[in-house]
Amino acid sequence: MTQSLAERAVEVLMTADGRAKTALGRRHAAEWLAARAAGTPLPIGEASPPLRPARPDAPELLSPRDMPRRRPGSAMGRNALLHAVAHIELNAVDLHWDIIARFTHVPMPLGFYDDWVRAADDEAKHFNLMCDCLEAAGSHYGALPAHAGMWRAAEDTVDDLFGRLAVVPMVLEARGLDVTPGMIAVFEKAGEAGPIEALKTIYSEEVSHVAYGSKWFNWLCGRDGLDPKDTFHSLVRRYFHGVLKPPFNEEKRADAGLPPDFYWPLTEAETVEIPPETA
Repeated sequence: MTQSLAERAVEVLMTADGRAKTALGRRHAAEWLAARAAGTPLPIGEASPPLRPARPDAPELLSPRDMPRRRPGSAMGRNALLHAVAHIELNAVDLHWDIIARFTHVPMPLGFYDDWVRAADDEAKHFNLMCDCLEAAGSHYGALPAHAGMWRAAEDTVDDLFGRLAVVPMVLEARGLDVTPGMIAVFEKAGEAGPIEALKTIYSEEVSHVAYGSKWFNWLCGRDGLDPKDTFHSLVRRYFHGVLKPPFNEEKRADAGLPPDFYWPLTEAETVEIPPETA
C-alpha cells in the first residue's frame, strides 16, 4: 500500500536526529515532487502528528532570558550565531511537515502541498548548510544551548490553519528576511566564505516561503469572504506574543506578497483584540 504524504510527514516529525530527519524529509520531498511531475500524485491521506516533534538529546533548550549572550565579533560568537540559525532551520523543517500533516481535514488544492513540500526540502538543505559550517569551524549542532520557545507558534495554532499561515511564514519567516542581511555582514567582516555563501542561499530561498504563506492565506480569505488585512491583524494579535519590531526589509517583504499595511500597524500594542471569524 502506498504511503500517503501525511504519513510521510509524521515519519519526519517522529525522527529525532537532525541529519536523519532532513535526509528522510528530502527523500520524501523528492518522491512527492517526482510523482507530481509524472501526473501520478501520491495520496494526501490522513495522519496524527505529534503535538511536538521528536528532538535530539542536544542541544539543551533554554528560555530566552537564560540564553547566554555572545558577541558576533568573536569566533565563539559567530559559532553561536550559526548554531542559532541551525536550530531555527530544524524547527522550520518540522513546521512545514507539520502543516502538511495537521490540516488535511481542510480541503486544499494539490499546489498547497507542493509548496510546503518544497519549503520543507529547502529548510532541510538550510539546516545541513549550517551544520556543515559549524563542523568546518570545529563545532556541531547541539554543542550550545538553544531557544526553547521555537515550537510555541505551532502549539498555539494547532487547530487554526489561518493562524498558522499568519504567524509562521508571514511573521516569523518574514522576520528572517529582515535580519539575515545583518548576519551576512557579520561573516563578511570576518572574511568567512562558507557561512556567507550558506546565508545568502538561505536569504534568497526564504522569500518563497513567506510568499507561500501569503498566497495561501489570501486564498483561504478569498474562499471564505474575509478581508485578508483585517484577518491577518486579528490573528497576529491573538497568536503572536509581542509586537512586530522594525526595521523591516520592505523590498523583500513586498517580493513575498506582504505589503507594508499588513505589518506596520502591528508595531504598536493594542488594548482590544477582536478575533476573526475563521471557524
